Amino acid sequence: MTHHIAYGLFRKDGAQPRGVFVTGTDTGVGKTLVSACLARAWDAAYWKPLQTGLKDEPGDTPTVTALADLPAERVHPPAYALAEPLSPHAAAELESVAIDADALALPDTDRPLVVEGAGGLMVPVTEDVFIIDLIARFGLPVVLVARSTLGTINHTLLSLEALRARGLAVAGVVLNGPPNPGNRAAIERFGKVRVLAEIPTLPRLDAETVAEAAALLPSFDSVFP
Repeated sequence: MTHHIAYGLFRKDGAQPRGVFVTGTDTGVGKTLVSACLARAWDAAYWKPLQTGLKDEPGDTPTVTALADLPAERVHPPAYALAEPLSPHAAAELESVAIDADALALPDTDRPLVVEGAGGLMVPVTEDVFIIDLIARFGLPVVLVARSTLGTINHTLLSLEALRARGLAVAGVVLNGPPNPGNRAAIERFGKVRVLAEIPTLPRLDAETVAEAAALLPSFDSVFP
């Protein structure tokens, strides 16, 4: 029998978490798609504090806004918006921008908040702050996004181990790509974690397909009863 990890999902005062922090096992695993699905499924607000790569694309905030059909009042702008498609630390250095990680604070919202990270857990934000440190500071449970395909078990278990070594709460894993029952079962068994959903490869990426994928996710109240 698999024992899902449920510890740490509530704040020390017993209150329900204000939302989740979406991180990935790697870059390009589908964090933005999953963030859009969560925002749609949970009627949530969205915030990507650190955006890079803006010289090549409009960024994840307008993408999630369109895909999840979010009204403007539920979208919080990035704290830092950087041009180069690099880690926040490297992109900021190129632009002579000093990221003040201590000043990053969750925006006020009266609904669940979906916070999207940059890359994976060990992506540097500054010289001595990594994404995993931001997760610890924000105090939000993690939704870990992973590929469904070969190699995902290793990457997912390593990421879960890093989170648990810090005592950080894991709300669950979302798998992206062709359904793979074996990989799902292995991640749940060996990672002692709940796979919240498997999002198949979508025929196209728009608000309609995101709404259909969002329906695969459990409700916020069932994840945090």
